[in-house]
Amino acid sequence: MNYKLAKRFILDTLAKELNPHLTYHGQHHTLDVLRTTTALCLKESIDAHHTALLKTAALYHDSGFTVSNVEHEKEGCIIARTHLPKFGYSNADIELICGMIMATKIPQSPQNLMEQILCDADLDYLGRPDFYSIGQSLFEELSYFKVVNNEQDWNRIQVRFLEAHHFFTSTNMTNRNPNKQVYLQELKHLVASYG
Repeated sequence: MNYKLAKRFILDTLAKELNPHLTYHGQHHTLDVLRTTTALCLKESIDAHHTALLKTAALYHDSGFTVSNVEHEKEGCIIARTHLPKFGYSNADIELICGMIMATKIPQSPQNLMEQILCDADLDYLGRPDFYSIGQSLFEELSYFKVVNNEQDWNRIQVRFLEAHHFFTSTNMTNRNPNKQVYLQELKHLVASYG
């Protein structure tokens, strides 16, 4: 299994093929999820082989956006199944990776610790100091693609999303959930002011 070549391939693909209007789901998001996944693997005591699989899943989890904004998780699995065998990944490892990718589909549905780690890494920003700046990049993306109409709609969506979301790993429940609750209360207060 050659993780470095698999990483280089997908980062090159993302750089060339992602729509520049994906202001949230760009290569920078993939690299952020990779960094967070790596940190969570250490904190959650994941062995080296499964850490490499998790890091690969982080790199490929939004690769489907190079094909379509719809069902991008399924598209990402097709990309993983097509290309990872060239880098020495076994079918069993690729299926674990695809399980992790599919678990990130909203609403998240992780079935094991590896899937929980990728889900938490994918939405780690919900409990971080950069919550509002990253949220703004998602608002811009969704506005461009006509998913949201205005900032008030967006803030209402954020409240519903934060209320429905929960972290899965003990690390993120401890380190991210308290800040997430603060942001939720701030947004609820803002939405209440709309009248």
